[in-house]
Amino acid sequence: MKKKHHRKEPAKKQEKPATLGDLLNQDVMEKLKAQKQQLEEEEEKKQQEEALRKKEAARLREKNKSFEELLSESDMDWKNFK
Repeated sequence: MKKKHHRKEPAKKQEKPATLGDLLNQDVMEKLKAQKQQLEEEEEKKQQEEALRKKEAARLREKNKSFEELLSESDMDWKNFK
């Protein structure tokens, strides 16, 4: 009886599925990346403007408080200083 020799098959390349980047032209990909970067910058700018607007609104609210509002928000116990 002959022994069966198992032949090792050469390792097959693991084929990766085609990505969108592989299917599109390089210049189209560059345009899309540039547009993405621009949108991210616009979003960041919008968030910074919103933060500045909120900070300014808080400053104006604080500026326009009446004496009664300032007194009620104070931590000091004014009865101790009579």
